[in-house]
Amino acid sequence: MILDLRKKSQITIPKEIVEELNLQEGDHLEIYVKNGLIIIEPVAVYSKSYIKKLEETVMRLYEEPTKYDVGPFKSVEDAINYLEEIDEENDKNENEKER
Repeated sequence: MILDLRKKSQITIPKEIVEELNLQEGDHLEIYVKNGLIIIEPVAVYSKSYIKKLEETVMRLYEEPTKYDVGPFKSVEDAINYLEEIDEENDKNENEKER
């Protein structure tokens, strides 16, 4: 597939690729050069506070449950689900404060 470089160095990602990768408006993409090739790949962007909470939570995997009010988690997926629930609750609380 050949693309044209437009004004202001812009390109359009073909619809077929967008659909194949299930990309959505607002998704983040990283672009870099590797061995003379331009690489564009989807990335997830998380806040520093989310990453810190993730690190703390992952450390609880298989630890003594009486040391914490949450956990231990049986898998990384369980830990991530827990973090996403907390993140959703925080977003909800922030939205309520803004009203």
